[in-house]
Amino acid sequence: MTRLLGVDLGERRIGLAIAEPGREPAQPLATIRRGRSVAVDAERLATVVREQRIDELVVGLPLEAGGAEGTMSRAVRAWVAAIGEALALPISFRDERLSSHLAETRLGPPSRGRSGGPPTPTQREAYRARVDREAAAIILHDELEARAMAGTQPAGEAPAGPVGGR
Repeated sequence: MTRLLGVDLGERRIGLAIAEPGREPAQPLATIRRGRSVAVDAERLATVVREQRIDELVVGLPLEAGGAEGTMSRAVRAWVAAIGEALALPISFRDERLSSHLAETRLGPPSRGRSGGPPTPTQREAYRARVDREAAAIILHDELEARAMAGTQPAGEAPAGPVGGR
């Protein structure tokens, strides 16, 4: 059975989710900190890939509102090219527009701080990490839905499509 790893790449963190096509829905897995280099990111992902027996990655592609690729999309594609060599796995892209917003909607507001005040820096960081994991699950869910509708299974680069979600 093919196992997919959904990836929500951010500047500071990488949200991860896992799924098997045709099985239960994508599940948030972990959030890892970005390393000082792509090589460090690749090492951290390689550990997850080994432990979870991953066969393919699905990476969120941050398209602009109109659907065009911009600076962020090019940065993600460059990162993927670099880690792709290290991981030697097929990698697909999925449009991630609105995935973080949808994740925040699903999770609700962050916890309040002491005495009902604003969240502490630690609480904010934990909340952002949860949002990143949930966004990765949304990206992966959208990819699985697109493949199910197209009647295809994992392999190669899939076109980036709009974010849906539940």
